[in-house]
Amino acid sequence: MAAKTQKSRRNIELLTSSQQQLLRVIGQSGPSSRTVLAASMGLSKAAMSGIARDLISLGVLRETETVYGQGRPSILLDLHPEGAFFVGISLIEEPAPLVLSDFNGNVVARRTMPLSRNPETIAEMIAEALPKLLCERKDAGRKLAGLGIALSGFVDEKQASCVQSTLLGWQDVPLASIVKHKTGIDTFIENDAKAVAVGEKLFGSAREMQNFSIVSFDNGIGCAHFVGGKLYRGNHGGAGEIAHCTIEPNGSPCRCGKRGCLDTVASLKAIKEMARAEGLACRSLDELETEASRGNVMAIGILHRAGSALGLAIAHLIQFNDPGLILITHVEGRFDGLFGTVMRQAAEANVLPRCAGRTPIRTQRVDGDVWARGAASIAAHNFLIGPNPC
Repeated sequence: MAAKTQKSRRNIELLTSSQQQLLRVIGQSGPSSRTVLAASMGLSKAAMSGIARDLISLGVLRETETVYGQGRPSILLDLHPEGAFFVGISLIEEPAPLVLSDFNGNVVARRTMPLSRNPETIAEMIAEALPKLLCERKDAGRKLAGLGIALSGFVDEKQASCVQSTLLGWQDVPLASIVKHKTGIDTFIENDAKAVAVGEKLFGSAREMQNFSIVSFDNGIGCAHFVGGKLYRGNHGGAGEIAHCTIEPNGSPCRCGKRGCLDTVASLKAIKEMARAEGLACRSLDELETEASRGNVMAIGILHRAGSALGLAIAHLIQFNDPGLILITHVEGRFDGLFGTVMRQAAEANVLPRCAGRTPIRTQRVDGDVWARGAASIAAHNFLIGPNPC
């Protein structure tokens, strides 16, 4: 598979440093005129136009809309959606989804494969599934520029090894090199929440933000931060892991080995478990919200407890990082009911008065592709920005 893939792919890694720089600037700032790009790169407009012309001929850039203002009209340059493709795989679901995304972060093809805890088996299954995924889009194999994998756990700063994953039972697993050996494709791995954050920064609602935090609300709670326009990892890759901050001392045991972690109180899994323990036949957060709206005291208590815990953790994020935005992504559930109201009230009540109300807390419902799409964004980010962007 590796030799076949390498032979069929266009070697877009052989772009010149100037071409790479131009793609990087557009990837970070969005569609721009030649004049703006020349100034950003410190080049003459003629020199920049020559670089752009070559990238347009390669099909990596394209001209989009014409902007009229003072002086001559400007034609904006943007990444061509079909200029490059990226594969993203999520190892936090069963079956494991694989997606193919274009240069604008749009998912253009999907497949699934069984989830395994064996790294070699995972690499073999990826190599087997790739041709079927790539054949769904013309030229995708020839324009494939990288592969990203999202997983639950800590990842090293080179996005190459899984340092530790409780969910997968891994310790120091060099997954990126194992997968590249089987597929021949440059591979990068990342923590699931960090992958989502990179996707939002590169292609989503946080593109213009330099400082923001993502809180991923699902069966587990993930968190990631961009500081100064770059993904902040900390010294050991564990920056911002609020899921395992102690929120209730001596509380319920957590899979991490500690007690009273945020995950044991405010995650979707914890909320459902608390509902079952109280004998409530609620299979979702929405159903629990409905029970609470009818005056069910047990449902109200569960939502208050979980919302207060999540709000307190978000207040800590605001105090620690002073971000320009807190973005809560969620696949299931809603944040316009009691849970979301209590969460916001707790967040505001637990920050310094001068900070209250100054950090927007937005919620965004996402689809089931979010982690695989985030993984593809990791590959796209490395292609655009370069290795070790953090």
